[in-house]
Amino acid sequence: MRASPLLAALFLGVNLVPIAEPSFAQQNEAAALTVAVATPVERRWPETVPASGWLKPWHEAIIAAEIDGLRVTDVLVDVGSVVSRGQPLVRLADETVRAELRKEEAALAGARADLAKARANADRARKVQGSGALSDEKINEYLIAEQTAIAGIESAEALLESQKIKLAQTTILAADDGLITSRSAQLGAVVSSGTELFRLIRQQRVEWQAEVSARYLPRIREGLTTTIVGPGDRRVKGTVRLVGPTVSTDTGRALAYVALPAEAHLPIGLYVTGQIELETTAALAVPETALVLRDGIAYVFTVDADKRASRVRVETGRRNGSEVEILSGLDRSTEVVMTGGAFLSDKAFVRVTGDALVQLEEGESR
Repeated sequence: MRASPLLAALFLGVNLVPIAEPSFAQQNEAAALTVAVATPVERRWPETVPASGWLKPWHEAIIAAEIDGLRVTDVLVDVGSVVSRGQPLVRLADETVRAELRKEEAALAGARADLAKARANADRARKVQGSGALSDEKINEYLIAEQTAIAGIESAEALLESQKIKLAQTTILAADDGLITSRSAQLGAVVSSGTELFRLIRQQRVEWQAEVSARYLPRIREGLTTTIVGPGDRRVKGTVRLVGPTVSTDTGRALAYVALPAEAHLPIGLYVTGQIELETTAALAVPETALVLRDGIAYVFTVDADKRASRVRVETGRRNGSEVEILSGLDRSTEVVMTGGAFLSDKAFVRVTGDALVQLEEGESR
């Protein structure tokens, strides 16, 4: 049976309709974002213990008056002054002390004259002893007078030495090298013995009294490296010098005393946070910029062979500089979007820049 011309025309018409091309959106779907990718890297990072506490002086010295009832005539330093051991800090009025010193010098001279006279008499008595020229009682009297004069010399010398010490105490000296942190000395004030005039940080050494959880106490020892975050987010390295032997019954925390470098010039009384490095272990790390935080959960975007980005939930651990440890969710061979993940959606097409990948890997290998 021969097909009708109408059916033939319809058949030819259907086959001659041009095939529709892909939509404009489909053609450009791969250009959602251009990204740099790299695989996570193995690092050797120290395990750390979080800690927090106050910055306090290593040792604080109190400079006080040792002599009583004298007036301050000169104040030679102020708060913030760096002083050396033995450096003059305050001078007190010394007129009365010098007058007493001259008095004791005169008393010593008189005692020496008395000794010379007593010694001459004793020498004569010893020469005639047994001849009957002098009675035994008189001879004993001369000999005793000589001993008394010798004792008088020693007493006068001691009094003179004491007065010299008092004169020296009218100039108050720094007890050690350090930094003056407090001043109560006032010009013209009459001070009493024991009156505090200055406080100084010995050798300008500041320490961090770090509070740590008692469960870490068996693993913390002298010599461990620490890092604190100081003013302006400045990181300062220190060393554990002493571990406190007790644990607070109120907080369940112990103290680790951390020595900090004097050149850091950290302010006393600042409350800071930091960490104590325990031991070095392996860490799978990615740049911090690879993390995407959504609703408090950390994600990264991975790229597969079809250049599709997939959002993967990860668990993070330690941080070191600009890198963060990935505890779970990734393996060593996964390609991760290094930056720009916040602008991606799950299963989006991406363009990978090969140059950026090479540069990143080279930077990580260093």
